[in-house]
Amino acid sequence: MSNYRGTNRHYNSDNYRVRISTGKNSYYVEGNTVRETEPNRKQQGPQIKKVNPAARRNRERAKRMNLGYVLFLSVAVCITAITLLGYIKLQSELIVSSKRVASLERELNNLRLENDESLARINASINLEEIKQVAVEDLGMTYAKEGQVVVVGSEGSDYVRQIKELK
Repeated sequence: MSNYRGTNRHYNSDNYRVRISTGKNSYYVEGNTVRETEPNRKQQGPQIKKVNPAARRNRERAKRMNLGYVLFLSVAVCITAITLLGYIKLQSELIVSSKRVASLERELNNLRLENDESLARINASINLEEIKQVAVEDLGMTYAKEGQVVVVGSEGSDYVRQIKELK
């Protein structure tokens, strides 16, 4: 084997003069300093590797596809496709639902804004003195006297139902 790796050697007919080329540099080695006078002429063809028999059997088995294996792969692909289609359907339903929720939230905000504006307009238009005057003069209402006010406890409800007459 050569001591010069990655070099190109050219031999003349005298077998004692060798031209050695290494990339950009090229030089001659002459006389008895030539380390190798005959080139190693190994075949550069494909090298045949010895393969473990078990590995060879596995490779041969892998090359063959029997009916069971094809059916298994087909079923696996179908299950995967059905799962992915279901996932895509759920994603699209989620997107539609989120758009619907956003639309309803916008509508709710608009209704709240209108409600607040209406409440402010009503509160601005109420004149409490005028209401008091109409109640006292036109309707004959009077203020409650002491003992006429009855406090009724409520049990978490907003209204009270009167079952019998109050004393």
